[in-house]
Amino acid sequence: METISIQASDGQQIHLWRTGRGRSLILLHEWAADHNAWDRFIPALANNFTVYAWDARGHGVTGANPSPEAEPPTVERMAHDLKQVIDHIGLQVPLLVGHSMGALTLWQYVSLYGCRGLGGLCIIDQSPKLITDADWPLGIYGDFSEARNQAFLAGLTVDFGNTVLKLLADGHNPRARSQIETNSPGIRRLRERLDCLDQAPLITCWRSLAAADFRPVLPTIEVPCLLIYGTASNYYGNAVAEYVQQAIPGSILHLYEEGDHSPHAGQRDRFVAELADFVA
Repeated sequence: METISIQASDGQQIHLWRTGRGRSLILLHEWAADHNAWDRFIPALANNFTVYAWDARGHGVTGANPSPEAEPPTVERMAHDLKQVIDHIGLQVPLLVGHSMGALTLWQYVSLYGCRGLGGLCIIDQSPKLITDADWPLGIYGDFSEARNQAFLAGLTVDFGNTVLKLLADGHNPRARSQIETNSPGIRRLRERLDCLDQAPLITCWRSLAAADFRPVLPTIEVPCLLIYGTASNYYGNAVAEYVQQAIPGSILHLYEEGDHSPHAGQRDRFVAELADFVA
């Protein structure tokens, strides 16, 4: 894979990795992750696409090398970064794929720049508003109030890794809860990775994600949109998927049976094939 570094308007270097050939495809990872989240998908996707995977501001290599003048890693700033990446490389009608935080970044992008010049969007398992309240029952768990969010933020400052794992364990997916409770090898590796992260920018980023409400943005999406949701998502449910589908005109919804918050990871071949079919 080829490494690309692009300077954002505030001097921050945004790092991407490129491989493959064909239609441009940009992969946007979840919170507290980096471009390696797409490692299992990129070889197959590269058969049909020129694939770009970035480390978002505050994450991965980009987060490890902050510019002295860099703005904080908010979802709005990441959307600006995405626009500058597309313009700098000169991508024509790219397809944008966002998982979790990546999906929020795409919605923020649309709210700022609209859909002109985009070829399509793929949204993976995300609600347009994380916090639940009297008027919105479809955020995290269906019961993640601002008070719970503040408790989560306080926990991140004390024990980042275990607090993130608790967010997973408290969700709807019993398999994930069991793996965390038994401290499976995969969970141990995840905890070790989380404990090595620079926590301050990630906490700043989470605050911006939790403050966002992209419900008004969904009806303005004017390009083809593919929705991938898991029926056993840690955080959401079929009601969230159906709400997003109804709100985005003409969107296509695929439900992955028993899929968790990363439904594409459990059914990689299906996801790759459906993404190719969607573009075709």
